Amino acid sequence: MSLSTQYQTGTFTRRVAVIKSQSIVEIKFSGQEIGEAVAVFPQVSLSSCEVSSGRVNYGGRLVCSLVYADGEGKLCRVQKGAEFTHYSDDENLAPAHRSLCSLNCEKTQIKRDGSSWLVAVVVGAEISVYASAERNIVTGAEGAVTKCENKKLYSAVTFSGESEVEDDFDCNAEDVLIPAADVLITDCICRASAVEISGEIYLSLLAVRGGTPVSLDRIVPFKSEIPCEEALLARKAVCRAEIKDLSVNARVNEERGKCSVEVVAQLGFSGRYFEEEETPLVLDAFSKDCKLNLTYAEEEATPCTDVKVYSERISGLCAAKAKLDYTCAFLAASLPKAEFARSSDGIEGGVSATLLYEQNGEIRSTEVNLPFSVTLNGLGECCDNISVAVCGLNIRQRSEGECEAEAVLKIAATECERVNVKYLSEVAEGDPVEVCDSAVSVYVPCAGDDLWDTAKKLCQSPEEIQVTNPELTFPLSGKERILIYRPKNA
Repeated sequence: MSLSTQYQTGTFTRRVAVIKSQSIVEIKFSGQEIGEAVAVFPQVSLSSCEVSSGRVNYGGRLVCSLVYADGEGKLCRVQKGAEFTHYSDDENLAPAHRSLCSLNCEKTQIKRDGSSWLVAVVVGAEISVYASAERNIVTGAEGAVTKCENKKLYSAVTFSGESEVEDDFDCNAEDVLIPAADVLITDCICRASAVEISGEIYLSLLAVRGGTPVSLDRIVPFKSEIPCEEALLARKAVCRAEIKDLSVNARVNEERGKCSVEVVAQLGFSGRYFEEEETPLVLDAFSKDCKLNLTYAEEEATPCTDVKVYSERISGLCAAKAKLDYTCAFLAASLPKAEFARSSDGIEGGVSATLLYEQNGEIRSTEVNLPFSVTLNGLGECCDNISVAVCGLNIRQRSEGECEAEAVLKIAATECERVNVKYLSEVAEGDPVEVCDSAVSVYVPCAGDDLWDTAKKLCQSPEEIQVTNPELTFPLSGKERILIYRPKNA
């Protein structure tokens, strides 16, 4: 019997590469009036990301805010920005590919350069590249025994956009020196032609009260919507957010004796979700008459299933770069940042911050680090994005030379399901099968074989195996003996 195969073709989008790259961006603060540096905060945002043949080019803007003490000991601030471009090579890249890029400041170093201060920032980039691919599916094969199942096939859809978040509040301070912020996405759902994003901005403000630095915290919840023409049905999505611009305007209300703070944050979003389609697939096939040359295709997808939010309090001894004793009066712990890595049951890392203190009538600063290890109950192995923000950081001197700190970690983890689908993409006839002419054969199976495995090895349809051996229970133990009868035609 000749083989007749039916096919279905189409296209889908998949992630073809994840590229990680680093670059160093330097900003010089010049001027004789700039005295001792007290605190520095870098903020990076993406400007462009383009894929070409064998290379991805990306660029951004780095803005550094520097707080320093002038000759009279008064705290002042200065801000400066720099544009930068960088690239990373990968031979698999092509101009038709699409990319999602996220930037972050991994490390900051400040040092004297003559009468100026030089700030060097290591900017890390993580770039996911997506490409369109052909999909060829075998839907049927007449003349062969086939294993068919309905399976879901996935196609990635990327999106990006911007939104503005505003907030205003009163605080017991006179001025804001450095505004710093982190963004957590607590939910992201794609609906018809739009993506709805919920989250929180965690503000950490280094301010001045009565001429003394203080640290202020505030949580700003937000809901944003960005257009996505490809979105049809409701789908959970993986989304990342960055602060492209943060504007803080502080006004002193002398009548109320408070400072009115207006915050405007320009947020940039980028992410992806998966469209799914359930379709019948031929997973395997064999022929009683001839050997089959089978070509398989395999697809992997990680559709988002949930966004889990955790709040964890951490505390313990922290390390300081400067030598701290009882002559140091702690003033403010500001600009906290969490650096972490995934552990077997959660995350572990450290919270770094700038500690401002007074010693011998001068305001000084040092970097402190609080290590932590947090268990995230219920978090699965497939997690596409974990974000951590720090709030409520407090540092005190436990004993001379020892610092103790406590803080609250706000953690958002995007859970995904890892889906692998393997199916036949091509079937072709091969050499004829040698016919066994014995009336009865006894087959000793392998442990764990299911009905299809057994049928394929014996060149019998699954229905024939069940009819002739109704006592079998699958999967097999390996101790069974299967009889194959071949009736003779007169």
